[in-house]
Amino acid sequence: MSLSNTLNRSVQSWSEFWNARNARERMLLASAAVVMVFGLFYALLIGPALSGRNQLNKSLPLQRQQVAQLQAMAREAAGLSANAAPAVPPMSKESIDAALARKGLKAQTVALTGDVARVQLSAVSFAGVIDWLDDMQKTALLSVVEANIVALAQPDMVNATLTLRQQKSE
Repeated sequence: MSLSNTLNRSVQSWSEFWNARNARERMLLASAAVVMVFGLFYALLIGPALSGRNQLNKSLPLQRQQVAQLQAMAREAAGLSANAAPAVPPMSKESIDAALARKGLKAQTVALTGDVARVQLSAVSFAGVIDWLDDMQKTALLSVVEANIVALAQPDMVNATLTLRQQKSE
C-alpha cells in the first residue's frame, strides 16, 4: 500500500462523510473545527507567551535591584583598587630609634646592613620589647629574623639582640 493510495482513500472517505451531512451539520462541524484550531493555537502559542510575560514582569524589579547592587559593588571595588596602600618608607636608624623612644626603650646599638637591621637592647622590659616589635611589624613591616633574649634576675627585664628584616610592600 502506497502513501498516495492511503491518502486517496482518506480523502474519499472524508468526502463521503461530508456529503452525507446536511448544511446545518456541516456548519456545526466547521465551527467546531474553527473553535478547536483556535483553542490549540491559544494553548500552544498565546497562553505560554502571556504567562511568560507575566512572570518576567514580576521578576524584573528584583533583577533591576540586583543589577544596581552589582554596579555599586563594582564601583566600590574600582575605588578600592585605585586607592593602593601607602608605601612603607624604608627602615632607617632614625625610624628605629624613634619607634623605640615612643615605647620608652633605648637601644644600645642599631646597625643597618641593606634591608636587615641588628638592634641590641640592654636591661629593658620584655613586655616593652614585645610591644615595640608588634608596633614595628604593623607600621614598618619589620619581621624578626633572629632573636636572642636573655632573662635578667629582675622580673620582666631582659637583654635582647634582634635581627629584623623589612618585608617588601605589595
